[in-house]
Amino acid sequence: MGMKIAIYGRVSTPKQSVYPQLKDLKAYAARRPGWSVAAVYSDVWTGANDKRPGLQALMRDALCKRFDAVLVWKFDRFARSVRQLVTALDTFKELGIDFISASEAIDTTTAYGKVTFTVLAAVAEIELSWIRDRAAEGRARARLAGKHCGRPRAVFDRELAARLRRRDPREWSYRALGRKFGVSKDTMKREIKQYAARRAAGTG
Repeated sequence: MGMKIAIYGRVSTPKQSVYPQLKDLKAYAARRPGWSVAAVYSDVWTGANDKRPGLQALMRDALCKRFDAVLVWKFDRFARSVRQLVTALDTFKELGIDFISASEAIDTTTAYGKVTFTVLAAVAEIELSWIRDRAAEGRARARLAGKHCGRPRAVFDRELAARLRRRDPREWSYRALGRKFGVSKDTMKREIKQYAARRAAGTG
């Protein structure tokens, strides 16, 4: 039974042409017995707002099982990081779709390629663990330096809100204060309590 192949190509700048890459991939597929090109996808990198519509279309068609394998020239033409590559390969594996890099030893149709994928998955997990550790260390350093971590704090006059609350809690409920200052009731309640605690500690 033949294998239906999806070809994906990408170039890094608008000045480059993706067609030589696609031509080489078609020639590679033609040399493999039983292979037929079912679809061709491509993208031109356009900077920070790059949405890669070709890759998005490929992933949609993968979910519809419109091909049996994805063929690229190099994995960095397909993914921007090992982690992104492994995420895509995990999706393909669940769908029963193979992945082949024509110029690298990545071919999940072979036993060696499956081993390579396992190694890549381990590297991606280590990379993710490092990112988490660095992020946690950064947050800890920020807290020690007295910097706020997480979502930006709401901007409003906390001193005035707290003063109104102390003057007349019935009139100035947290909900009423929130409406006046443009924040939620829960945010107002939290900020007033934190403000009061800082004042009590002599730091606010």
